[in-house]
Amino acid sequence: MQRRTRRIRPAPERAGPTYAAGPMTTLFLIRHGLTAVTGTTLYGRTPGVPLDERGRAQAASLAERFDPIRLTAVYSSPLDRCAETVAPLATRQRLDVEMRDGLLEMDVGAWTNRSLAQVRRTRLWKDVIHRPSQFRFPDGESFAEAQTRALRELHAIAARHPRGRVAIASHGDVIRMAIAHFAGAHLDLFQRTVVDPASVSVVHLGEHGPHVALVNDTGSLERFAAPPRRRPKQQRNLRG
Repeated sequence: MQRRTRRIRPAPERAGPTYAAGPMTTLFLIRHGLTAVTGTTLYGRTPGVPLDERGRAQAASLAERFDPIRLTAVYSSPLDRCAETVAPLATRQRLDVEMRDGLLEMDVGAWTNRSLAQVRRTRLWKDVIHRPSQFRFPDGESFAEAQTRALRELHAIAARHPRGRVAIASHGDVIRMAIAHFAGAHLDLFQRTVVDPASVSVVHLGEHGPHVALVNDTGSLERFAAPPRRRPKQQRNLRG
């Protein structure tokens, strides 16, 4: 007797995780694009540091990468380099950019505008690398304070947009500290994560807790596109 076999078709890819139930917000955490002093100067909250030509090209490319995704809102740190990074994206998505102080770069105090080569030679640099949870910038902010305010802002944004898809432009260390928290890592380990300029990291926030879906990506975001809506069965069967 010949046994009949039934071919099982693979389920289509769907946006976001399938393991979480209930309202869930998807946060696209975007580090600002390149500036003329990225990677050389600790410029902190210095105003008026714009994207350079490379950064503007990254911002244009970023807007295109989000084409498969219909965003709910766009938020940004008030600093120019972040706002400029998501301006083309917001325009393309026909959204406004809302500035939020909670997304600001760390206040590095007396180290503002010092070169990274200089601060790496100080005795304090070992604490920055190995014990950031215990470190405060001279006359500035501690890493613990920065992480707390950033997380407070991210959770407030998620609460404002349940089931939303939100683009958020911020700064490298701020994003890395947020990812460390959402992934369950101690603050002292946050620098093990790489977050490049104009990269996108994705976190789902819902009633079952956070899920880190993507880190430091510079490629296609098509996997996060919403699945096509199915028409009700009665409508599909209508003729004429």
